[in-house]
Amino acid sequence: MQTTSSSLVSSLSSPSLPSFAKATDWKLCKGDALGLLERLEPGRFELIVADPPYFLSNGGFTCKGGKRVPVAKGSWDVSQGMDADLAFTHSWLHKCRRLLSAQGSLWVSGTQHNIFMVGFVLQQLGYKLLNTITWYKPNASPNLSCRYFTHSTELLLWAAPMAKGKQRHIFNYALMKQLNGNKQMRDVWTLPKAGEEELSTEGEGKLWSFTRPGKEEKRFGAHPTQKPLALMKRIIEASSQEGAWVLDPFCGSGTAGVAALETGRRFVGLDCDEASLELARHRLSAARRPAEAMQPARQHAPEAIS
Repeated sequence: MQTTSSSLVSSLSSPSLPSFAKATDWKLCKGDALGLLERLEPGRFELIVADPPYFLSNGGFTCKGGKRVPVAKGSWDVSQGMDADLAFTHSWLHKCRRLLSAQGSLWVSGTQHNIFMVGFVLQQLGYKLLNTITWYKPNASPNLSCRYFTHSTELLLWAAPMAKGKQRHIFNYALMKQLNGNKQMRDVWTLPKAGEEELSTEGEGKLWSFTRPGKEEKRFGAHPTQKPLALMKRIIEASSQEGAWVLDPFCGSGTAGVAALETGRRFVGLDCDEASLELARHRLSAARRPAEAMQPARQHAPEAIS
């Protein structure tokens, strides 16, 4: 069942849900994610894709363009201490759980700085961990201290509320297998340098490659934690139906929204930063929609989100 009911549109039209920008198939809301999540109606999203704070901006350094630069993504990325970070993680994941439909699932990206906390809280809240995707980056920034191994991966946790009996989450297995040369898709994806987009695995299918966001993806501006569009498309195509509503509670530059629209889904994005929302607005307005994919959903959905 596609989540295109009028009750969702009604919840999005609530005066208490501030609208930053909107169109017929997407809406951006400005404000604190914890408060905004409470105002959305339960059970209305088939997919939630979250790129939460990694708590990295704490005075450290990284390498960018061959130069040593501070890790300062924004005040939202500063750790407030273990207890506060854990409470924040518990709060937003709890609020997201009530928004998922019976077939819904949630993806969360992270690094060692936050992902183990996320995995712990997910299980505390009654989610079932479906997969842990390891996203490998051969062109990762070097380790400047020379006291650790170079960080060259991010992890993506895929989870769904625990069900009695068989899990009901959506997984478009046949499509993923088809895209992978009729081999089962694995849980390791690569993000190589240009020209190294495909790595074979001795006849057992491919490790999927996603290049960094290029100039086209940043033509309206850049975000410090921007994800590749191809990565978001893979997630959305794997775990939602055409016409479904996708939610991103920390939408940043709106990559998940662009991916949703370009694969025939609908999108709601939340963020507290006006500059990021303005960038997302430009990108969503320019996103290309597959008309044939959106047509069935519009038979049941209003023409506009107020």
